[in-house]
Amino acid sequence: MKLYPCLVAASIAVSGSTAIHAQSLPSYMAPIAGKTAATAADIATKDMLALNTGMFELYGDAAKIFQGNILSKHPVILGLFSGAGGRMILYRPGMAPMDAPQVPVVYQLLKSVGHSTMALAEVVGPYVDNSDDKSWRGSMLAYRSRMQSALDGLDATPMEPGWRDNNRTILQNNIAFMDECVAKGVIPFATLEAFGKKQAPYLAKNVAWAAQTQVAHWMTVLASWKTQLGADWDKTYAASNTIYVARQNNVLFSVLAQFFGPEAINSRLLLIETVSFTTTPADMLESLTRIIADRSVGALFFGNYHLMDYELMGGDARAAIVAETGKRGMTPFLPPVVPFGSKQWPTLVTPGPGPASIADLK
Repeated sequence: MKLYPCLVAASIAVSGSTAIHAQSLPSYMAPIAGKTAATAADIATKDMLALNTGMFELYGDAAKIFQGNILSKHPVILGLFSGAGGRMILYRPGMAPMDAPQVPVVYQLLKSVGHSTMALAEVVGPYVDNSDDKSWRGSMLAYRSRMQSALDGLDATPMEPGWRDNNRTILQNNIAFMDECVAKGVIPFATLEAFGKKQAPYLAKNVAWAAQTQVAHWMTVLASWKTQLGADWDKTYAASNTIYVARQNNVLFSVLAQFFGPEAINSRLLLIETVSFTTTPADMLESLTRIIADRSVGALFFGNYHLMDYELMGGDARAAIVAETGKRGMTPFLPPVVPFGSKQWPTLVTPGPGPASIADLK
């Protein structure tokens, strides 16, 4: 190979300049400067993984357009959990979102009294039968003051007389229990157990009345919205959020199901699991948009509109689990195969023996 003197000289000059530059970095660069190295495999792996990272960015941009398209064609109802008995929002094409009226405040009053009783068990639980530890007394006395204030104002609350009497009994029993513990300077388990059994029937009434109040309210709201939407009801989407403890018999989802019917479950009526009791409307709309948009992608690639409602690798992973357990002499333990687009309730549905409600515990 022929070397041209001018190119050789230029090459030497450039490399020499680079070496001089590397050697003459200012002192403040010393802590972070250094020679880096990456193998071809490292670079190739990073570049390939970047495709998946980039997918989420592209998806986020597209989702904004998808959401606008969905809301311009379909009414959407969001049912969000809240300590006030839930929140429902109706989105209609071309109109501002409409918040439903709140559940009557008596719902919150019933829950507050019930929760106050159960909170006592949480306060004293770590100190049962421990006469040497009195660190619970401060919290107990502070909560007793609040309990007394609630009892003193009970007659002024918007509550039916029979319900008020039940809550008076609960609050009085709470105060008596706290006074007994403070007087003894210890929390005997026998005392705590007797307190729990004594309060249970009164608490059960509060639970039932709160449920009746909540359900009657939301049934009335949805009946009105269904009338307003008319024929558009058949293209309306709805979603409710839930955490694990509220999956079974989820109140908002169950009420929505009465108006949407069995055929809409998991199709236009969705239960979206979250990790917290409360979820923002924006997050709910984002989840709903993603579910609907993914369906079109599943139909495009695999010819099934509901395929991507499910973990995409789930079916193959199932087969892999069967194969791997077989290799290990194990019997695979898996749920029944459910077809894409199943209309079953998205909660526990397998019947069996044992209590399934507070009433069943009697």
